[in-house]
Amino acid sequence: MVEEHLEELAELARASDVAVVGQTLQRRRSPDARTFIGKGKAEEIAVAADHLAADLVIFDDDLSPVQVKNLEEIVDKQVIDRSALILEIFVQRARTREARTQVELAQNEYLLPRLTRRWTHLSRQAGGIGVRGGEGEKQLEADRRMLRKRIQHLKRDLAKIERSRKVQRRGRRDASVIALAGYTNAGKSTLFNRLTRAGATVEDKLFATLDSKLRRGSLDHDGSAVVFSDTVGFIRKLPHHLVASFRSTLEEITHADVVLHVVDRSSDHWQEQMEVADEVLEEIGVERDRVVTVFNKSDRVDGEGPSQVSDDRPAVWVSALTGAGVDDLKSEIRARLNGDRRALA
Repeated sequence: MVEEHLEELAELARASDVAVVGQTLQRRRSPDARTFIGKGKAEEIAVAADHLAADLVIFDDDLSPVQVKNLEEIVDKQVIDRSALILEIFVQRARTREARTQVELAQNEYLLPRLTRRWTHLSRQAGGIGVRGGEGEKQLEADRRMLRKRIQHLKRDLAKIERSRKVQRRGRRDASVIALAGYTNAGKSTLFNRLTRAGATVEDKLFATLDSKLRRGSLDHDGSAVVFSDTVGFIRKLPHHLVASFRSTLEEITHADVVLHVVDRSSDHWQEQMEVADEVLEEIGVERDRVVTVFNKSDRVDGEGPSQVSDDRPAVWVSALTGAGVDDLKSEIRARLNGDRRALA
């Protein structure tokens, strides 16, 4: 299991254009308060990083500001954790004004307690993960004040965006809303395109798309319209700053009439990924009876077909790529909109 998590971390690094040159594990009964992994292991990593000519060390678990500081002193390399890496990917992928505002807010709130001389001067930052530089403790305080001021400004901007979204939702009351949610790279955008012919960007990598999309579509031949909403993917240990900052985007899910929980059934880790998405949906207040589980990528799964996740969680099997099972999915959505909660039972 730990090895699988490290592989996902490596995929995240590659998604941020970082070349992975080595991996290591540390087994402890409890994290070390000063360095998370213990001084001896940190010194071992320092030697390995020098040998491999690495200039960045990434941890799969969240580190405290003190742990980052102590680790950087021992390793003499930049140290970041999983949350910082995910935030960096979001910075690179955000396209719309709303997404850029949400990501910058999350990044600044994450950075504020971790600001050290390795991360400043902010006015000189020109890209990259945690750009180094700095002009001493006085400059640190100036940068902290700058960050706090920027955070307040971004929160005001997001409040305006949220009010605008509420107005837009009121304008869509004539159509039912179907939201697509699930683990990143589960094939949501491909299914979204299949249902709406939207032509949204599709790539086989984590967080290939970030900005939420809304498109009208139809569930049958009579032309009755519904609105489909494609949203940002979830991932294990999703930084809480991101969940908070993307509240206005995630509200598209909470206000949807039906939520399609898209699962990559071809993944070896589909059950864990489904559980992670379930937890996020519960956290943002999505009731279970509004959720339809969709096992996607059936074209990659041999010898399996429609089945139930559990006694009370039936699933629709589809291939968003080939279109197989999409008509069954539309029938299930229609049934849900008509109030039939036992359509798949």
